[in-house]
Amino acid sequence: MTIGTKVAPFSLKPWFSERVWGKSDLKPWYDETGTNELVGEAWLTGPQCLVETGPFKGQTLASVGEKMGGEFPLLVKILFPADKLSVQVHPDDAQAKAMGETRGKTECWYVLEAESGATVALGLKPGVGAKEVAASVESGTMETLLEHVPVSVGDMLFVDAGTVHAIGPGVVLLETQQTSDVTYRLYDYGRPRELHLEKGLQVIKPKTQAGKVAPRKMDGFTRLIEQRYFVVDRFELGATKEETVSLDGVGCLVGLTGRGVVRTPDGELELIPGKAVVVPMGDDNVVVETNSGVSFARCVAPV
Repeated sequence: MTIGTKVAPFSLKPWFSERVWGKSDLKPWYDETGTNELVGEAWLTGPQCLVETGPFKGQTLASVGEKMGGEFPLLVKILFPADKLSVQVHPDDAQAKAMGETRGKTECWYVLEAESGATVALGLKPGVGAKEVAASVESGTMETLLEHVPVSVGDMLFVDAGTVHAIGPGVVLLETQQTSDVTYRLYDYGRPRELHLEKGLQVIKPKTQAGKVAPRKMDGFTRLIEQRYFVVDRFELGATKEETVSLDGVGCLVGLTGRGVVRTPDGELELIPGKAVVVPMGDDNVVVETNSGVSFARCVAPV
């Protein structure tokens, strides 16, 4: 998103994506989803998300990006799996472009909720490659080839392009990724959905950098992950607290717990769980205030 003129931060309305593995009830994150279908993902900065405040109110984030000279670089979501997601893989930028796509998809997951014993599948076991994957799809044994990683609240996991992965039930995840929905489904437990085995096998990397990322304490916040496409930090503000938050690049603030406000030249924006406040100007500062305490994620696309 290339900015020609300064635009104040603005709030976005989440867009709910229906999925066969989703939930009918997303409380306490959302009271209503606007659909009776199962919802698997709340897109917080999706192209379809509607701007709720400021001069672009009522327009989609995609249309705002067109006016500003480029799309918002990060797709931030909250995932609500009630069942297993398909085993899948994403291409990197070069592979995606070779297949006619705009870009690849590297992502990360921050664990917001986790039941006891919850796991995610992240990468292939040593010695497993595309040949073994193809055979396991035929035999229905794909899950036995995956590395299953136990997760708990507060874990951050990096999922670089080329990593075969899957998410199981019992978790709620904040996902930050490149703005791309290129997914190659390798295995779906017999559900009647299309597989993309030929393309998926081409982009599998037997060894990747995927895995848990240790948090780092910084000056006033916790750095959860720092990668080429995104930097994600967590802030915790106590009651009656005010904090100046800088964004070295285009990004957003996502409410996680509690309530606060983002003070802007045009007024105040709510900072509440499950919603994003977009900060379209890089190298800019915003002020966050709270009377009762608030925690939030800062998701930024590095310049």
